[in-house]
Amino acid sequence: MLTILGFTMIATFLVLIMLKKMSPIAALVLIPALFCVFAGKGAHLGDYVIDGVGKLAPTAAMLMFAIVYFGVMIDVGLFDPIVRGILRFCKADPMRVVVGTAVLAAIVSLDGDGSTTFMITVSAMYPLYKRLGLSLVVMTGVAATANGVMNTLPWGGPTARAATALKLDAADIFVPMIPALVAGLVFVFLLAYVLGVKERRRVGLLAMPEDEAVTSAATVVEHAPQTASALVTTGAGGSADSREEGPAGRGGTTSTATGGSEPPAPAAPAPAHAAQAPAAPEAAEDGFQGLDPHRATLRPRLYWFNAGLTVALLTAMIMELLPIPVLFLLGAALALTVNYPHMPDQKARIGAHAENVLNVAGMVFAAAVFTGVLSGTGMVKHMADWLVGAIPEGMGPHMALVTGLLSLPLTYFMSNDGFYFGVLPVLAEAGAAHGVSPLEIARASLVGQALHMSSPLVPAVYVLVGMAKVEFGDHTRFTVKWAALTSLVVLAAGMLFGII
Repeated sequence: MLTILGFTMIATFLVLIMLKKMSPIAALVLIPALFCVFAGKGAHLGDYVIDGVGKLAPTAAMLMFAIVYFGVMIDVGLFDPIVRGILRFCKADPMRVVVGTAVLAAIVSLDGDGSTTFMITVSAMYPLYKRLGLSLVVMTGVAATANGVMNTLPWGGPTARAATALKLDAADIFVPMIPALVAGLVFVFLLAYVLGVKERRRVGLLAMPEDEAVTSAATVVEHAPQTASALVTTGAGGSADSREEGPAGRGGTTSTATGGSEPPAPAAPAPAHAAQAPAAPEAAEDGFQGLDPHRATLRPRLYWFNAGLTVALLTAMIMELLPIPVLFLLGAALALTVNYPHMPDQKARIGAHAENVLNVAGMVFAAAVFTGVLSGTGMVKHMADWLVGAIPEGMGPHMALVTGLLSLPLTYFMSNDGFYFGVLPVLAEAGAAHGVSPLEIARASLVGQALHMSSPLVPAVYVLVGMAKVEFGDHTRFTVKWAALTSLVVLAAGMLFGII
């Protein structure tokens, strides 16, 4: 009974948010509360929720102060050199923009924190996607999948959990998996290339002056053979969303707001019949200014201090000198004090990131209701036992493969803690009975992380969709299939190389 209720609750949640019938926060709270009553344990709902909140409170605190810390680092210009390099590569080619998104997400993922990755990636790429009229779900999907593959780093979480649960060395699990993970990352880059080519075909081949591609004020000219060209003039945070049919049914005229007091940059050469439409208010209303190279919050004289502070913070995280929430709390306080010694400036920076903090913290505590009911009612245990019991006896010698396949749905529908500490030991025990080593089981358990990073139970994904202004349901519909395929590529590569 609990098994059926558990699967039904998860399915109901996913259907409602994908159909946009409920907001994620409302669905995370109301649906588990309702199913808790159906399970006959409504009297214990308060205990389950408090227990869930208690377990996720450190995560919420970590995300809150991580958003403030890395938000300040973005404000002061720490990541501008990386962003400029990526944007120079991207120029205005949709294919390069999408591939650049994957590369940037993969590079920033080296810090092991998904929220950081998504904040930096969206801050850098969002204005370019809006300006060129590219699909924002492509950006979120590529970023989440790239981060999911990189999430298997020993300091990212899953590898450490697997090592702890099975009493193994994290290096013994991770190092042999590197070829398979590289294969998964290469697949993400190929996927980004394919999606970028599709976007190029959809919006046309674009050209942008290189210096304007790096800054946040640009003029874009669309070159479409046998059609009217589109002249786009944008400012910081501008976009190119409003199109009119041209003589050939495509191209036409595109217009955006200048988004600032400065005059627009001179346009690149365009055919004589190209027309400039009146400015539209959309860009000004968008409110996302991107990484303006002349923003008042920059602190170039403190660049090396901020870089050293960030390296020290990440080193302390890896060495586990202090709990991660404490490290980010101290780091945020120090970064604010040194970069903005005046109280009004500190309040302004905190206020600038308050929306993201509130959105993410709200999602985390709402997810605590979901996970609290799943665990407290015993649904998770019954679901895991049912799945393990459904494995045919003849599959015993292939438990590594079975573990890899099960890691896709289980890490999507469960938290990493629930999977690695609750299910993985059972799978390892079943594998040991058929001569499969715990190391193989542990490596196979990492396969599903590409899909896991888009799970509704992962707080960082709400940072991604929130900053990108993408509906969670739209992100899920687009990303799940590609993320699952990426996980299968990692699994296939692991078996091909004899790792799993």
